[in-house]
Amino acid sequence: MKLIDPIIAFQSELQQIRRDLHAHPELCYEEERTADVVCAKLTEWGIPFERGLGKTGVVGIIRNGTSERAIGLRADMDALPMQEINTFAHASKHPGKMHACGHDGHTAMLLGAAHHLARHRNFDGTVYLVFQPAEEGGAGAREMIKDGLFERFPMDAIYGMHNWPGMAQGELGACEGPMMASSNEFHVTVRGKGAHAAQPHKGIDPIMIAVQIAQAWQTIVTRNKSPLDTAVLSITQIHAGSATNVIPDDAKLVGTVRTFTTEVLDMVERRMQALAQGIAAAFDAQVEFTFRRNYPPLVNHAKETRFALGVMQSVVGESMVDANVEPTMGAEDFAFFLQEKPGCYIFIGNGEGDHRDGGHGLGPCVLHNASYDFNDRLLPIGASFWVHLAEAALPQALRQPGTA
Repeated sequence: MKLIDPIIAFQSELQQIRRDLHAHPELCYEEERTADVVCAKLTEWGIPFERGLGKTGVVGIIRNGTSERAIGLRADMDALPMQEINTFAHASKHPGKMHACGHDGHTAMLLGAAHHLARHRNFDGTVYLVFQPAEEGGAGAREMIKDGLFERFPMDAIYGMHNWPGMAQGELGACEGPMMASSNEFHVTVRGKGAHAAQPHKGIDPIMIAVQIAQAWQTIVTRNKSPLDTAVLSITQIHAGSATNVIPDDAKLVGTVRTFTTEVLDMVERRMQALAQGIAAAFDAQVEFTFRRNYPPLVNHAKETRFALGVMQSVVGESMVDANVEPTMGAEDFAFFLQEKPGCYIFIGNGEGDHRDGGHGLGPCVLHNASYDFNDRLLPIGASFWVHLAEAALPQALRQPGTA
């Protein structure tokens, strides 16, 4: 691996930062302490910054030379509302809050890159360090955009990185086009007419209607969508009734839809509503249909992805780069950034979990699991990649022979 020696030497401090953040997780739009840590380090290293974008976001600014070129490097900062079961020394000190997705590691890697870039400045242009809040359901990327991120910090492209458990430790990868799915949720209430369960003919049973709707919805994926397109429609909750001898007045269906394109999403939403309303009407019932679009599909730009893959190969070697990462139906609000600016989202392998300290939970080391922990061995790899990416995107002009 072509890692940067000063960053390797700085790894122990990066680990301390990462583990401190892990021990003090903060949920979306509550990242005040995390932002304080980021700002304290940027100040210590002489990096100017602005905070408050997207409520709790921070943007560091490293300039060198005279070029007007600029890129953004993004790390997310928030934790998840879940109870950690690890008992090692840096486990969460806040009940019901946990860094179970590695945002503590993402923040530490970007800080490692910031430390090196500020000291060496082997580039010509501006590197914006985007420390983003509220990725976990709060759409912090969208809020930073609304607060003028790209107007106040004009950049030519933006890049993000996420650790990926199960992918070999230190392996890097990405793919052109859709890499993560849109995230959407639905809440549907079927309004029938309650009755005694022994006299069903006197009511309108919303449970049977909900069952009909649930079955019909699956034909959207199998019969309305092209087999070459990808979509997931999952009903994750059905709520109805409170007694064994009562037909309730209503039944509720809740779940998620994931797609890689807006066109498929439009079709799925349209057909879901039409089927729900039509089936309810056929049984003399009514339906309330709510469909909420949370995050759009994450679509990597071709030019920036090819560029990032080239940098990956120079850092970790061709054998440790997956240039055609399998897309996932998980979602990521970095998608909002890619709707506004060219860029690429990158995976860095977190390994299988054997890096975890003694005292970890017995569960698997996978994202959003109470036994998860970020792999600190990635800190110099991710930080070195960010530095090489910035230097390659903003190269210094070669001096002509005979010039000073």
